[in-house]
Amino acid sequence: MSLSVPFPLIGLMGGTFDPIHHAHLRMAEELATTLGLSEVRFIPAAIPPHRPQPGSSAAQRADMVALAIEHNPRFTLDTRELKREGYSYTVDSLQEIARELAAEAGLCLLLGQDAFAGLPTWHRWQDLLKHAHIIVASRPGAQQVIESADLTALIQQHEVKDVAALQNSKAGCIYFAHITALDISATKIREQLSQGTSPRYLLPDTVLDYIQRHQLYS
Repeated sequence: MSLSVPFPLIGLMGGTFDPIHHAHLRMAEELATTLGLSEVRFIPAAIPPHRPQPGSSAAQRADMVALAIEHNPRFTLDTRELKREGYSYTVDSLQEIARELAAEAGLCLLLGQDAFAGLPTWHRWQDLLKHAHIIVASRPGAQQVIESADLTALIQQHEVKDVAALQNSKAGCIYFAHITALDISATKIREQLSQGTSPRYLLPDTVLDYIQRHQLYS
């Protein structure tokens, strides 16, 4: 009788990262530890379909991510969406990465609670689980409110309670994880910068220095 070998898991964290801050980094770190991820890839979106165009350029946001993660060997920068024309659809990136890995690892799409609640508005959202697991991290002060009947049905069909279930398949599971509450948002950071208030300690010093050097968000 042969025993199944667990798949190594790679975390994928998308977003505008306008700018990247400590809540992004802490979420990635805690989920990497909880799930035993071998790697977390940060994937900045070039043209996000669900929000206004970022205040900094794609290249600047990629630079800031690179600075923020440079000392964490488990974190990497993936710029595929910055090289793609048109909107940055997550499902396209998942499909590409899954094809590149050729079944050698499973993928975990790391989402905050609010992003997950809005999943039915995403492009081809029901195809996401064909290519990855979905990991939902709780956010400070946020309650789990699912208004979509389709999303509720998806949770009932695919939710797992055990991390081992993620490691035994390459895709198809939904897992809810609790993380340390850090009430930090890129919107608040941009507002502080535009008002001349320092957001120091809300984001890495290297990122703040980059913002100031390039006079972003002022």
